[in-house]
Amino acid sequence: MYHIISKLLIFGSMPQDSILMQLGDIFRKMDEEAQPKDVLIARIFAQVKRILELGTDYGFDHNLWHNYLTFLLITDENPFTLTCEKVGASDGSVNYFAKSDFRAFKELFDFDFGPAEQKLGIDCFSVLTHYKAIGKKELMYNKNVSEKVQTLSLKLEQAADENAFFDAVTGFYRDYGVGMFGLNKAFRIVPAADGDITFHAINNMEHVMLDDLIGYEIQKKKLVDNTEAFVSGRKANNVLLFGDAGTGKSTSVKAIVNAYYDRGLRMIEIYKHQFHDLSGVIARIKNRNYRFIIYMDDLSFEEDEVEYKFLKAVIEGGVETKPENILIYATSNRRHLIRETWNDRNDMEYEQDLHRSDTMEEKLSLVSRFGVQISYMKPSKKEFNHIVIELARRNGISMSDEKLCLEANRWELAHGGISGRTAQQFINYLLGMEEE
Repeated sequence: MYHIISKLLIFGSMPQDSILMQLGDIFRKMDEEAQPKDVLIARIFAQVKRILELGTDYGFDHNLWHNYLTFLLITDENPFTLTCEKVGASDGSVNYFAKSDFRAFKELFDFDFGPAEQKLGIDCFSVLTHYKAIGKKELMYNKNVSEKVQTLSLKLEQAADENAFFDAVTGFYRDYGVGMFGLNKAFRIVPAADGDITFHAINNMEHVMLDDLIGYEIQKKKLVDNTEAFVSGRKANNVLLFGDAGTGKSTSVKAIVNAYYDRGLRMIEIYKHQFHDLSGVIARIKNRNYRFIIYMDDLSFEEDEVEYKFLKAVIEGGVETKPENILIYATSNRRHLIRETWNDRNDMEYEQDLHRSDTMEEKLSLVSRFGVQISYMKPSKKEFNHIVIELARRNGISMSDEKLCLEANRWELAHGGISGRTAQQFINYLLGMEEE
């Protein structure tokens, strides 16, 4: 195996502690008889455990060795894979080296573990290559990633040579990209020990679509129109969704990401205390072949909070132009985002009939940087009843409309008032009662 790994050039810079590099070293030590048999077995089991953990995380099945190698290919960000993500596999000398690497990967796909298993008296690789996963696929957090990896893995198993391997892998880079951004829809940022930032995939994002949100058709259309322009490469605006709690603002943003994921839309969730990292986030994603929504949920500022100044600077300020592949979508229960007080009027200037306050202007200027502002107000009683009835029918509840509305109205009086969220909670209550 180590002879094959040594042939890798483009994909040859993997960390020494990676599974593949560790297995290569183990097989080298075994051939050289440089380590005792029990040490070699323990080292192999450690790497097999890592493959099993990866398989469990992503719900891989059938041939975990092939799934692991495929996962490695589509998550390795290097100049070749990033170029394929942006412009495809165009003609060039680098393809010669890429096909050489893919020839090596095909050898790894076809690698015969039998002699090593026989020599060490183990059978773990035979189990890995004929693996049956447990658990329900519909409950798997990483289902989207799992399906992509296993589909490509099957293609690579059937590839006749390095040319077919090349076409399959570079086609994947073109269609989905490379690395975590190619596989996942949404991310959050986590500060690293060295002061840098890392992106962590959100694997359990709710798979909601806009049709699941009943009503608010005008609001949804405004959001779709802006996002459609954005993913199509046309001019688009930052979006603020504001209004009453429980009206579907956050749900609408999640639905938009689900709807446009296949067209390269990704979402990065960022919290208020992380606004000082915004410039770093933008620097990391501005040259990728995706459209990014930087998402800020429940955005608001108290009068003594100054983080909004970071946000203002990133949205419109500074010397560097904001990249065209990035927009900011925010939700808030406040229309003006920053709490205003009477003290804000202390610097009010009066000239003829014009009144002007620098403090108030500064606070209001944040909202003006959102070119699209969409209002989500709580529904009327009639609209609330319609939402309840529609949700009940979608969930197979057979209660009459009259009784549904009566019970829903009683429910909302004791559970937060009229809103789409309250309606959904009422339906959940009815469904729970049915299961008893």
